[in-house]
Amino acid sequence: MTGVTLVLASASPARRKVLTEAGITPIVQVSQVDEDALSAQLQPIGPAELALALARAKAQDVAVHFVGRDDVVVVGCDSIFDLDGIAYGKPLTTEVAIERIRSMSGRSGHLHTGHWAIRGNRSTGTTTTTGLSFAELSDEEITGYVATGEPLNVAGAFTLDGRSAPFIRRIVGDPSNVIGISMPTMRDLMRDLGLSWPDLWTST
Repeated sequence: MTGVTLVLASASPARRKVLTEAGITPIVQVSQVDEDALSAQLQPIGPAELALALARAKAQDVAVHFVGRDDVVVVGCDSIFDLDGIAYGKPLTTEVAIERIRSMSGRSGHLHTGHWAIRGNRSTGTTTTTGLSFAELSDEEITGYVATGEPLNVAGAFTLDGRSAPFIRRIVGDPSNVIGISMPTMRDLMRDLGLSWPDLWTST
């Protein structure tokens, strides 16, 4: 089968870029899920389970617009940073970002990205986890980075594909997962839905 359209239920430009660079041009349709409210309802589940639950909710919210469409795959993703079993989403404010980055400095944690895919009446999902070790950051580096605004709207207050890349000393696992969408995981989920990865390529 060819000509399958991927609908990304996320406003993340980083996820869209990863897909585009992999040969897929997604249609972006942002879900209306209130992540904070849903997260509060789901407590006290762990960070990995929370990431998957949020991804599923996002995909299901958008999939209602494509019921019965086997030529469309809706994908929802959500990333949660896990430090000592505590879930860290987007810091949103300067003060929270500074506090979180200080707590991460010189330490290791895990980035969990939940992936959920829906095609017609079938759905599948999983969480992919990547380990990260951070360098020791000076106060000048922390305040300078937060002042750029970049960490305010990303899980864990850091990005692998941005200004904080030099602060990440070591990665154990899939790098694309840290950016927000794991390509190997996506391939597995598409196979679960009866698709070959090339079915999603916009052009060859």
